[in-house]
Amino acid sequence: IYHAKAVAKACAHAFVVCDMPFGSYQVNSDEGVRNAIRIMKESGVDAVKLEGGSEVVATVKAIIAAGIPVVGHLGLTPQSVHKFGGYGLRAKEAAEAERLLADARTLDEAGCFAITLEKVPAKLAAEVTKAVSCATIGIGAGHETDGQILVYADALGMTRGFKPKFLRHFADVNRCMTDGVQEYIRTVKDGSFPSVAESY
Repeated sequence: IYHAKAVAKACAHAFVVCDMPFGSYQVNSDEGVRNAIRIMKESGVDAVKLEGGSEVVATVKAIIAAGIPVVGHLGLTPQSVHKFGGYGLRAKEAAEAERLLADARTLDEAGCFAITLEKVPAKLAAEVTKAVSCATIGIGAGHETDGQILVYADALGMTRGFKPKFLRHFADVNRCMTDGVQEYIRTVKDGSFPSVAESY
């Protein structure tokens, strides 16, 4: 709520979605609705996002019935990564792909206005996009979803040592920041910063 409130307060140009934290909606629907309402009231975001399919659909329906827009999230669901044993590609086998497609249809029918598809085969993401009426937003799911997600810190090259196949660096902010900090240190050490013009 603290972080979502900061984003919502600073963001007048975009629709802001808050991920419901792990444990805030898994216990039962009543608790999920109560927590979703609290997130909306205290943060000022526009919608919430929940991970999972058929196992959370009752909660999704209840949250939507309370008047809160919901984004679903299928494929690699980071809150459940321990269940998967890592961050690998999801739904590459036929059985899991069929479950994911069924879950997408279930979330769509429940009233989700969008579904995030994370780290699934592009062909499956395209199939889901054709099968549902809501928007699909891909991250590591090919180019045939309705929209794309990239974490800005990753996309702008702020992070190092994290380079999944789907990540493209659109800038090298890490290098720029490192160069800038090193130059600052150099000028402080050699006494050229602050200069007379930069002093009161």
